[in-house]
Amino acid sequence: MAEFTANDGRVGGPFENSRLLLLTTTGARTGQARTAILGYYPDGDRVLVVGSAGGSPKHPDWYHNLLANPEVSVDLGLFDYPATAVVLRGAERDEVFARLVEAEPGWDEYQKQTTRTIPVVALVQQPGPPVHGGGSFAEVLKTIHTAFRRELVLIRHEIATSGTLGAQLRINCLTMCQGLHYHHTGESTALFPALVEQHPELADVIAVLQKEHDQIAVLLAELEQLVDANVLAQVDELIAHLNAHLDREEAALLPYL
Repeated sequence: MAEFTANDGRVGGPFENSRLLLLTTTGARTGQARTAILGYYPDGDRVLVVGSAGGSPKHPDWYHNLLANPEVSVDLGLFDYPATAVVLRGAERDEVFARLVEAEPGWDEYQKQTTRTIPVVALVQQPGPPVHGGGSFAEVLKTIHTAFRRELVLIRHEIATSGTLGAQLRINCLTMCQGLHYHHTGESTALFPALVEQHPELADVIAVLQKEHDQIAVLLAELEQLVDANVLAQVDELIAHLNAHLDREEAALLPYL
C-alpha cells in the first residue's frame, strides 16, 4: 500500500502488471475507515473485485464492512472517487466469476479450497468527476494521458501472455476504447475550439491533433471488431499512434493550459 501511494498506483514485483486499487470501507463494528489493497477488473462503467481471501473459509473483512455500509471510496492511484458497492448475486455472479476464472485461473483454485461462495463485488462510481492530484488544466490532461498509457501497457501485456482473447480481456479492450473515445470527443468538441478561440496561433497544431483523433478513431473501431490473434498487432499500432499523439498534444498545449 505504501508503494502504491508513493507511485500513483504503480507497484513492482509480482504485481507490476496488475490492476490494483485501494478500497476504503467503514468498519462494520468500529465505524472507522479501513483500507485494503485489491486487484480489480474493468467492467464498463464499473470495476469488479473478488472476495477470495486466498481461499480462506471466511469472507475478508472488507466484504463484511461493505455489506454493512455499501458506500466506499476507490483509489486507482491517479484518480479516486466515491462508489457504491453492489454484491453480484445468482446467475450474474456465476457468469462474471466464470469470466474472471478464464482470465485468472487462480480464482477457481481459491473457490475449490473453500465451501463458501467467493463473492464478486461491483464498485459503481457515484455521480461526479473523479478526484485527482493536479489542479490546473495542464495537470489534469497529463493525468488522463498517463492513465491511458498505463492501461494500454496492461492490455498489451495481457494479450501477449494470454494466447487467447478471452471474455474479460475483450471487456478490458472495449472499456479502454470507450474511455478514449469519450476523452477525444470532449477535446474535439470543447477543449480544441476553446483554445483556438483564445489562441488563434494554435489553429494549425489543433488541426494536426484533430486529424490524429480521426486516425485513432479508425484504429479503435478496428480493434473493437477484432477477436483473433491479430489483435496484438492492432494494439501495438494503436499504442504507437496514441503515444505519438499524446506526446505532440502535451508539447503543444500544456504551456497554454
